[in-house]
Amino acid sequence: MSALDTHRTLEAIWRIESPKLIASLARMVRDVGIAEELAQDAFVSALMQWPQSGIPRNPGAWLMAIAKRRAVDRFRRDKVLERKRAELGRDLEPASLDVEIEAFDDDVGDDLLRLLFIACHPVLSVDARVALTLRLLGGLTTVEIARAFLVSEPTIAQRIVRAKRTLSEARVPFEMPDTRERTQRLSSVLEVIYLVFNEGYAATSGDDVMRPALCEDAMRLGRVLAELTPQEPEVHGLVALMELQASRARARIGPSGEPILLLEQDRTKWDHILIRRGLAALERAERLSGAFGPYALQAAIAACHARARVPEATDWQRIAALYDALAELISSPVIELNRAVAIGMAYGPAAGLQLVDRLYAESSLANYHLLPSVRGDLLEKLARYSEAQVEFERAASMTQNVQDRRFLLFRAAKCARS
Repeated sequence: MSALDTHRTLEAIWRIESPKLIASLARMVRDVGIAEELAQDAFVSALMQWPQSGIPRNPGAWLMAIAKRRAVDRFRRDKVLERKRAELGRDLEPASLDVEIEAFDDDVGDDLLRLLFIACHPVLSVDARVALTLRLLGGLTTVEIARAFLVSEPTIAQRIVRAKRTLSEARVPFEMPDTRERTQRLSSVLEVIYLVFNEGYAATSGDDVMRPALCEDAMRLGRVLAELTPQEPEVHGLVALMELQASRARARIGPSGEPILLLEQDRTKWDHILIRRGLAALERAERLSGAFGPYALQAAIAACHARARVPEATDWQRIAALYDALAELISSPVIELNRAVAIGMAYGPAAGLQLVDRLYAESSLANYHLLPSVRGDLLEKLARYSEAQVEFERAASMTQNVQDRRFLLFRAAKCARS
């Protein structure tokens, strides 16, 4: 194996093993920051040794053994080894690298779930939760996170450092939340995963409509969470939603990088494997609860599109009814805007426009470019072209995404010619 191949293999191993490694170490040392440092120290040892000795049969066990030794050394240097070992019990006994540690994966599922709850703890800001989750559980580097969100590397690094410090200062226990807290904490985890997915699926800024790597990271986290919490219907609902939306990825972007509207997409490009997986996850959510929660309802809406082989076959009345149900569960101007689109498709653009006009009083949508964009679309369908042009130009001035801006200006110019 060449040096380049070895390096790529090591990077792949780190991406796979680091979340499990950090999760298990955090349980032992009760500190996320120290756990990450120990994991990184172990990986540095691997970078130095594996190119000469070869990759061990169980890389995760090898890394864990090294990390445990580093932990013992660290606590000895800090002169608190005895106290720490009393707290941690046998977890920190140095393991022999000559012995395969078959038990490494025994508790890793619980450890990963605990780490997810820690990284998404409500004591952290939403931005901090996103960055820390991608760092600890997504295996992304600071550079990768910064690039994905178009934020400077120092900003992301500082965000992660502050998040770790906040968790430490708040003395957040590395334990599974109790029944009372579990629903709230799980809701925070789902929110973070979906925020990551949405930023990948519809980039808020930059030159690209999508950032597929972020979608993949979010879907991977969602699938892991579904395996760890198989009885939580909303987890399966979120997985279904992401799979179904991601199935349209190849059809969403034109040859020049421009966005393609849903009703104009080539549906033969939709990924039917993802569609089948999404529909199966949605069925699991329904079997578990009997009634859809917010994520499962949004997945049910996405399923209506996925099942329609041609745009004309879309059941817009069902979609409108699903948005009615969603609006009863969540009071959100954005949901109301989407509901207006569905009403416009089901019952005519005038009905949709009436609902959209009411949303202009919502201060939270004052700088949301999709509000004038939707209004422009409805006005265009009503042949009110000059008004539609103004709305599309207004939307273009609001968005920070280059491709969205170009597309909106294109639509405005089209209205000007009509």
